[in-house]
Amino acid sequence: MSNIVRGTMLLTGASFLSKFLGMIYVIPFYALVGETGGVLFQFAYTPYSIFISISTIGVPLAVSKFVSKYNSLGDYETGMRMFKAGISLMAVTGFLAFLAMFFSAEWLANQMITSDDPESITVADVTFVIRMVSIALLIIPAMSIVRGFFQGYNSMGPTAVSQVIEQIVRIVFLLGGAYIIIKLLDGSVTTAVGFSTFAAFLGALASCFVLLIYWRKRKPYIQKQLQKQTYTHDISTKDLFIELFRYAGPFVLVGLAIPLYQLVDQFTFERAMVARGQEDVWETAFAVINFYGHKLVIIPITLATGLSISMLPALTKTFTEKNNQLLNNQINQALQIVLVLVIPAVVGLSLLSNEAYASLYGLKNIELAGRLLGWYAPVALLFALFSVSSAILQGINEQRFAVISLLAGLLVKVLFNIQLIYMFGPVGSILGTGLAAFIAVALNLWRINSAIQFSFKQTFKRTMLIGIFIILMCIIIWILKAVLGGFIPYEDTRWGATLMLATGVIFGGGVYLWFAYQSTLLERILGSRIGFLDKIFRK
Repeated sequence: MSNIVRGTMLLTGASFLSKFLGMIYVIPFYALVGETGGVLFQFAYTPYSIFISISTIGVPLAVSKFVSKYNSLGDYETGMRMFKAGISLMAVTGFLAFLAMFFSAEWLANQMITSDDPESITVADVTFVIRMVSIALLIIPAMSIVRGFFQGYNSMGPTAVSQVIEQIVRIVFLLGGAYIIIKLLDGSVTTAVGFSTFAAFLGALASCFVLLIYWRKRKPYIQKQLQKQTYTHDISTKDLFIELFRYAGPFVLVGLAIPLYQLVDQFTFERAMVARGQEDVWETAFAVINFYGHKLVIIPITLATGLSISMLPALTKTFTEKNNQLLNNQINQALQIVLVLVIPAVVGLSLLSNEAYASLYGLKNIELAGRLLGWYAPVALLFALFSVSSAILQGINEQRFAVISLLAGLLVKVLFNIQLIYMFGPVGSILGTGLAAFIAVALNLWRINSAIQFSFKQTFKRTMLIGIFIILMCIIIWILKAVLGGFIPYEDTRWGATLMLATGVIFGGGVYLWFAYQSTLLERILGSRIGFLDKIFRK
């Protein structure tokens, strides 16, 4: 199995566990703070995500690429110099980002909230939660550099483990604090959500502790490589940063794709829904699309996130060595891994959207929530392809084009979001995001093809085969819902929805995996047989 697949599985496993925990905690969180609390939480986290990307200015992933490049040339000292300079830089930018977010909180809140109804979310509420989450910016940028340095050594373990520990600690304090404030102290939802956002800082502290342990463990090995080094590129600190920022700049906007789309919604969604005459459901719809439903949609994207991070050092090394045959194989494998695993996930989620939402959050507003989730699920495939195609562009030194494609998509979202919401209601917001992401992906794939004469022929053929298996999976799910619907009240009860969801996932997903396994599609894409499937499907 290739290094890309191994690294992908490790990071994807960690990302999946982290995102799964992030989805599960929302169930009790929803019970504590409701839809209003979810909207308030998202109003704080979207600008927070953007400030993180701005404060890190793409440096952590750029350090990964930088270190991988010079390690492949046998120059470990240059990578170490960049690591030390990067930490100092991130400490400064993190502090500046904290100040900017903290003191701009009220202005941001005024842009997001136009209603002065005291029974609804107020500007003061949004200001408070934004300021609480901003404290995490003091340490997260510097912490991210350490992860990027390890990834440059093709060591994905520190990132994976620290991500999981960070999420666990964050969730424990988030739920514990919200429960104490609301149930024991009879506090307000705003106070509970404020402490919940502050838990990001506590989780980051836990992640720093894990990375420190890894650093002490790996330091002797790194020093041994430095001692064996016989040649170093004598690059000045100024030139180091020039090269780093050439890599880093595009990472800033690429990492901002989803938060930027959500930010457009935060500035336009309420206004458009009020203009349409649906002000009574805007909070519910916004919470489904950008917070509660998004927690479900984001899970398939974890594969692409792990793949993007793990493939970048390998692609950079192959491109630097000018091994075109291997480069084409790696790109084909990266795209096909996303397609073979993400397409069935998003199609299945779309078909079982009502059951998935009801299982986690109950039957309240299920007709609206299930419909929105069903529309939103396929957009996850576009998010995943954008993440991977952008990483490919960065690996072949075409990172600047990833910025162009993102800005083109974002421009479409900005120009048409209000009109689409006014015409189609909350579904219009999803259509705007899907159209924006589609344009960005199409431009990325075109650039990959033109830059290295890459052929998508093999990927297209295997996508057609995936499509056939998906149709068979859908037929199984439809039959199950039709047959079991007479025995299981999945439309009226939460336990029925949960049972139908589990049945659909097991049998629908099982049929897809069986065909993908028996046709050797999985083996050809992943590069080796899958042991546990051998045991399940052995003849």
